[in-house]
Amino acid sequence: MTSNFYEDINTNLEKEMSKDTGKISSPADKKSRSFEHIDHDLENNVEIVTSEDEKGLKRQLKPRHMQMIAIGGCVGTGLFVGSGNALADGGPASIIIAFTVIGLYVIFTTSALAELSVLYPVSGSFYTYFSRFIDPAWGFAVGIQYWLSFAVTVPLELTVAPLIINVWHAPGRASVWISVFYVLIIGINIWGTKGYGEVEFVLSIVKLVAVFGFLLLSIIITAGGVPTDTRGVIGVSYWKPPLTFNNGIKGFCAVLVIAIFSLSGTELVGLAAAEAKDPHKTIPKAVRQIFWRIILFYVLALFMLTLVIPSNNPHLRTSGDSEALLSPFVIAIKLANIKALPSVMNAVILSSTLSVGNSASYAASRALFALAKNGFAPKFLLKTNKRGHPIYAIIITLSLGSIAYFTEAGVGGALFGWLLSICGLSTTFIWGSICLSHLQFRRAWKAQNHSLEELPYLSMFGVYGSVYGVVMTFLALAAQLYVAIFPIDRAPNPISFFQAYLAAPLLVISYVSWKLLKKTRIVNIKEINLEDGMQIEPDIEQQIEEKPSDEDLLPMAPSKLASDESSQSSGIWQDKDATTIVTPEPIWPNKSLNKK
Repeated sequence: MTSNFYEDINTNLEKEMSKDTGKISSPADKKSRSFEHIDHDLENNVEIVTSEDEKGLKRQLKPRHMQMIAIGGCVGTGLFVGSGNALADGGPASIIIAFTVIGLYVIFTTSALAELSVLYPVSGSFYTYFSRFIDPAWGFAVGIQYWLSFAVTVPLELTVAPLIINVWHAPGRASVWISVFYVLIIGINIWGTKGYGEVEFVLSIVKLVAVFGFLLLSIIITAGGVPTDTRGVIGVSYWKPPLTFNNGIKGFCAVLVIAIFSLSGTELVGLAAAEAKDPHKTIPKAVRQIFWRIILFYVLALFMLTLVIPSNNPHLRTSGDSEALLSPFVIAIKLANIKALPSVMNAVILSSTLSVGNSASYAASRALFALAKNGFAPKFLLKTNKRGHPIYAIIITLSLGSIAYFTEAGVGGALFGWLLSICGLSTTFIWGSICLSHLQFRRAWKAQNHSLEELPYLSMFGVYGSVYGVVMTFLALAAQLYVAIFPIDRAPNPISFFQAYLAAPLLVISYVSWKLLKKTRIVNIKEINLEDGMQIEPDIEQQIEEKPSDEDLLPMAPSKLASDESSQSSGIWQDKDATTIVTPEPIWPNKSLNKK
């Protein structure tokens, strides 16, 4: 996350406050084994099965939900608001180059994540992969930061919403609007996974329509087709020197950092894998379309934006009465003297804050559930209700939203600044770790004499895309360090530096501490158990919908189920006290995955 972007938000908050003060050990009974109920015993670096009464997450996200999650995850306030700082910091050329470079970073990362998520569609896929293919201590360190980053985003978006609403009327008590949006987010979470998917579906459509509308409008503005625009034909005049590049290499590095923040959230496709129906089809399709969405909704939209607003426009940096006034999209419309449309765009930005808050609460609760499942958090967080929702993880995540009320107590700005500094680099760490996990997985797959033909889905860019991702991770961290030491338009100071880069030393401290405490070790690729949790064929669970019977355990025998071990391990067992169908064994193909 960019420090400049959030410093502007903190400034707005202060103004508002001043107005109104490895190896698995087989279970004893394989009938109870399920890839949905696996947990890590990190001290012994083995995987064990949780108790049978622990209900798992249910697959309730439909293909259309996954498609819109892929869109909504990368179109939000980062595009509508953060792009203004990017244009001012680096100029039009830097913004296009940087977003293209980071866009490729995202595409390669999500493609690698899709390969892993289709083969291992488990809850909290990130931490499972990091612990399994890199080091359990690394899974803990990155996982904690990632959960915190989304957990803090919930109160942040609640605080931003009143600032946007102030555009339409005189500023009032922020707590009223915070409460309204807080209740909306809580209601969506009570609705559950399906509610999250439906809300994201609708809000993503709103954002897509807004982006398409702006693309058409910007073409008309550039051609001089707006009668109220006194500038006439603009063409590419805003790309001419000295407006092409701002602040040299420093400006480009600043834009790289903003681009990472803006595109964060695309990895939610992998986090939702455990709750996606038919992940073998929905995840690859969603990931493949991310490429076109990044090209269309970021690179093309930003290119058109650079044609209709100069990078030296003073409003790109000025903190107004609300965050919406910082949006370069709103500024571009106002420069063309178009009435009413600025309010429409503000409404879209307002809906975007609800979308981000909705996604953040979903991601944070599932991340916390995954942390508990991997042994990084208390076991009570594994508790799910009858609908398969991690109830305690949701309650804890939503309770953090109350931090937003501190804005009226006079401590909100400083508190948010430091909380965001803790998780500012979490996206970079996650993306890099996904690529590294993919490389480790491919090494283990080859070392254990498996062929790529056995994989149900292959990354479109193979190991080369993941190598690019790892390299970009280090370059992004270097760019953030450079900007933290030498910030743009302000003198270097320790507070700005630590708020921009505090996450890095904290990550190292967390990693080393857990490693020493649990005595974990970097995994050996030859010792990685590749079969545990693997799912080659579509999940048969999605093809069965039965009501609980009066029997304690009702055996079902679908014709597609087969087992090489025993007839007992091939059934599907349904507990009368639970609505969750438990698949005792992964569905294996006819050919053996054993060493050939």
